[in-house]
Amino acid sequence: MSDYVLSCCSTADMPEEYFKNRDIPYVCFHYNMDGKEYPDDLGKTMPFQEFYERIAKGALPTTSQVNIGQYLDFFEPLLKAGKDILHISLSSGLSGSYNSACVARETLLQKYPDRKIFLVDSLGASSGYGLLVDAAAGMRDKGVSIEELHDWLEKNKLTIHHWFFSTDLSHYKRGGRISAASATMGSLLNICPLMNMDNAGKLIPRTKIRGKNNVIKEIVKKMEEHAQNGLDYSGKCFISNSACFEDARKVADLIEEKFKHLDGKVMINSIGTVIGSHTGPGTVALFFFGDLRTN
Repeated sequence: MSDYVLSCCSTADMPEEYFKNRDIPYVCFHYNMDGKEYPDDLGKTMPFQEFYERIAKGALPTTSQVNIGQYLDFFEPLLKAGKDILHISLSSGLSGSYNSACVARETLLQKYPDRKIFLVDSLGASSGYGLLVDAAAGMRDKGVSIEELHDWLEKNKLTIHHWFFSTDLSHYKRGGRISAASATMGSLLNICPLMNMDNAGKLIPRTKIRGKNNVIKEIVKKMEEHAQNGLDYSGKCFISNSACFEDARKVADLIEEKFKHLDGKVMINSIGTVIGSHTGPGTVALFFFGDLRTN
């Protein structure tokens, strides 16, 4: 058994059972919908289907990051139990949560000077962030020390590619992320924006593709171009989706057809309530290990 705890945030968008089975505690972000605050607890308090149905009917959820006090409450029991901590955080390019964790770390190290707390800014989100956590859990289970694992994560976190497309622009319009005119024109022309995450952990629009089938082919083409060893890629591949499982399944089927050496089947997860508050329904995200991400 490891002498340190590997932890993360709920925004890694992995199933509750996964975290339980892999012994990975997580700290919850929160969101507010229709005047009520909810924890981003992997669909337990509000099932994902209900969450996205409420957005489709016009709800505009807002999100709140893990604050310093919540990190203190999350970390301290682990330290009291005599454990060191390696915590992987949601991208600092999307949230200030990593900075809050850093402040909490400095506070707790004064109180527990004999303990170690390592923090990693994943520069990732959703199940791409989850893919990094999964790799870390595998190394932890093989007996890699907390220092070695921290160093490996810092050197390799930018090798995880995050590619997203959306087939529903209505939530982007309601949230003010695109203009009403752009949303109307995009819908008329059946435009599906293709985005990825850059080396600063920020989501960047890359191209506009006409038609769902075309954007599905294009996102798989990005994996062909960037995956480690190309079509001989032998790592894991994760997909997350917001209430569009059939689209995610089409991407997964095409990947499994083209990449014959994957480490297991493509894992399809739901985009959680905090990330989903920003994407709305209709988003598919693809994650894999590849070449170093750039700006």
